[in-house]
Amino acid sequence: MGALVPQNVQVPAAAADDPRVGHLLGQGLSPGARPAAVLVGFPTDVGVRRNGGRPGAAEGPAAIRRHLFRLTPDAAAPAAMTAILRRTLDAGDLATTGDLEADQAAFAGHIAPWLAQGAFVVVLGGGHETAYGHFLGHVGAGQAVDVLNLDAHADVRETKGGLGHSGSPFRQALDHPSGLCRRYRVAGIQPWSAARAHLDLVTSRGGAWVPASELGPSRLVELFQGLQGPAMVSLDIDAVEIASAPGVSAPAVRGLSPARWLEAAHLAGRTPAVASAGLAELAPALDRDDATARLAAVTVWEILRGLGERVFGERGPG
Repeated sequence: MGALVPQNVQVPAAAADDPRVGHLLGQGLSPGARPAAVLVGFPTDVGVRRNGGRPGAAEGPAAIRRHLFRLTPDAAAPAAMTAILRRTLDAGDLATTGDLEADQAAFAGHIAPWLAQGAFVVVLGGGHETAYGHFLGHVGAGQAVDVLNLDAHADVRETKGGLGHSGSPFRQALDHPSGLCRRYRVAGIQPWSAARAHLDLVTSRGGAWVPASELGPSRLVELFQGLQGPAMVSLDIDAVEIASAPGVSAPAVRGLSPARWLEAAHLAGRTPAVASAGLAELAPALDRDDATARLAAVTVWEILRGLGERVFGERGPG
């Protein structure tokens, strides 16, 4: 099974009154202690290549960490976020082999024990093929899940010659013989980026889809409130408008605003039903001024901020 390789990210020294995410991660974990949250990277874009997309997402986890670790905890309510960061393990990245199916199985094998223990898993992608490995982790933990995907595309395409890709992860989840994908919903759909047959497939399997034009604040909250736990959330950053997220395989015209996107990330962390969240499709080589990488980093920051509020309350541990 592919190993998890620690990632060393240099974080500039800071004054005692100016800690950064990278300074705080894991500082409250004793050896062998169960983390409250785990960051784990899946640096692959094999599925993007298979799907005919622009490669580059394999460099996503490194870019996310580089920017995330320099951010400060929530200045408005630092206690809760500091507490969750101190109990968050950065487990490193999967040492990928280029054999996507084997890598997805290996990734699932690593995250399944954490999911079974109740740790919140944050997956740093990688192309959206990471989502199938993410789902298989829940299968390995014996967990039936609701799946919510924030995406411009439905990602329920058929496999190609029996091989999965960045456009097929949720079709694979729905078809998995375990039957552990209870329900699949996708929000942020662009009408020119999703075939009607794919959307009909989603609804025929008991799921639902929401176009980007209808994803206002109340609809977003409704989607998260409707999740049955444990739930898996996947955040494909190509759902965000191209001006704010150019560094992706398939940039979105008239995509979601960064504000709406970050609201979704915060809800992913704060909603009690959500057991794991993944971020996919950041391709740093295609980025402009690190705009997409910075947004991806703040996306993970918002997930952790929301999780801190869920676990410790807005005021933090008292």
